[in-house]
Amino acid sequence: MQAHRVLARKWRPSSFADVVGQTHVLQALRHALSSGRLHHAYLFTGTRGVGKTTLARVLARALNCETGVTPDPCGVCAACRGIEEGRFVDLIELDAASNTQVDRMRELLENATYAPTAGRYKVYVIDEVHQLSGSAFNAMLKTLEEPPDHVKFVLATTDPQKIPVTVLSRCMQFGLKPIAPAVIAARMAHILAEEGVAAEPAALELLARAAQGSLRDGLSLLDQAIAFGGGQVLASAVADMLGVADLDALLAILTAVGGGDAASALAAADALSARGVALDGALAELARLVRQAALYKALPQATPDVPAALAVIAANLSATDLQVLYQVAVHARSELDWAPDAESGFVMAVLRMLALAGAGGAPLTTASAGQRPAPSAVERPVSAPPAAAPAAAVASAASATAAVATVEPQLAAPATPVVDANSRFDGDWPALVARMGLGGKTRMLADRCIVVDHDSRSMRLELGAAFRRMFDPAVRDRLAESVSAALGREIRLEVVVVARQDGGSETPIALRESARSARQAQAEQAIRSDPFVRGLIDEMGGVLLDASIRPLQDPTTKPGEVSP
Repeated sequence: MQAHRVLARKWRPSSFADVVGQTHVLQALRHALSSGRLHHAYLFTGTRGVGKTTLARVLARALNCETGVTPDPCGVCAACRGIEEGRFVDLIELDAASNTQVDRMRELLENATYAPTAGRYKVYVIDEVHQLSGSAFNAMLKTLEEPPDHVKFVLATTDPQKIPVTVLSRCMQFGLKPIAPAVIAARMAHILAEEGVAAEPAALELLARAAQGSLRDGLSLLDQAIAFGGGQVLASAVADMLGVADLDALLAILTAVGGGDAASALAAADALSARGVALDGALAELARLVRQAALYKALPQATPDVPAALAVIAANLSATDLQVLYQVAVHARSELDWAPDAESGFVMAVLRMLALAGAGGAPLTTASAGQRPAPSAVERPVSAPPAAAPAAAVASAASATAAVATVEPQLAAPATPVVDANSRFDGDWPALVARMGLGGKTRMLADRCIVVDHDSRSMRLELGAAFRRMFDPAVRDRLAESVSAALGREIRLEVVVVARQDGGSETPIALRESARSARQAQAEQAIRSDPFVRGLIDEMGGVLLDASIRPLQDPTTKPGEVSP
């Protein structure tokens, strides 16, 4: 009976064509081998299982293949077979974790001076090089900088920060990336097809995500899944093996939440807890499914492989509701350590979803109530993003501050200055500033001045001493030109700095701030008195963050600008 070889070893790439997920490194190495522009020392960095040692061995074959230095070694010559079988004398592999001493490094470097025995190059592969001692690094510096022509160094490490910069500067560095789950799943599917093992795509997706970017870890998990499933890879068996929630259970929760069925949602949550599923992982999977549903709702043609149940969920929930569900899942996962136990935290996350997006609580988007505040306004302070006030609250705030707002009727969209020879100035400086559409330093100066005297040909402004540094004759002249253009006649403008430290309550900027404060106060009061918000606070222990409340419309905000 032939001995079984684990998949990670049996399917280890033997050529650049077999390496997956590292296109940027493969392209550079292929071009270097094709053109003969070879470096004497290479450094491969990256997390475990992404191909560092594999690339080092493939590079050794490419350098020593009997057909010549090539990016596509033949794989059948004595050198290629010897490297693949681990018996090629000119490929020296050293595990730095087991050989940290300087004496071993000196012995290695003394042998490097001798010509290769069987190949074209002596290739030294030092794995986990960051674990060498400081003396060992110092011993190899000179040889690493100017090695003999027949020597190539290939260093590999998972922690390049621990390598001295003197060594880094002597190497050509390549950072290997974590491999995408889709690439890992595709590689698994190819291997299983060659092995003749049946597998469900959903099972491979679970294994690929569990691998966390490491193909070697993924293949080890795949070996375990084949043994666990008795020769086949099924999604339900893989979910049990990994201790994660299967797709059907998560879809059952989201379906119940979308329909406001609290009993079914809690029953599905209890079933997950009873199975011993890792509940933080279940929340992560819920967030991933909600993200998929939101993408499907926004771009159905770009997400063709959405499960039918998830498509129904996306149709039944608004885009706002899906955003809320995503936030609840993500925030609940981060708060799971603060819950009395994991089960309680998971159940409360499901209840929060029902309250905020399902029929178990008031819908987030209703025609009668206008737009309700974002639910995050009543979540815990550690996770609450800015919320918006109801439209009704803004309307109330606007009416309550009409007297203040009249001093700046055109601030929302400054009009182009209109030249009118008969235009008259009645002393309303804030309105004139708004009409001129100023910017930069000129606007800053105008915003902090008040008019104390004016006639048909001149105007006198006062600037508080606190803003003395804003005064500049060139800026004053530009302001005078803008005033003259707005009034349609030449105006002689005088700016006087007075002893008053504050800017004054009648300056344009002070009036705008006063109007903003009034609108903000009205919006906060409207939120506090809203029955929906009061219900969330009383029933779920929410905390209302005043700092997260903003009026939906601010007359002083320019288009495309966030309300301050």
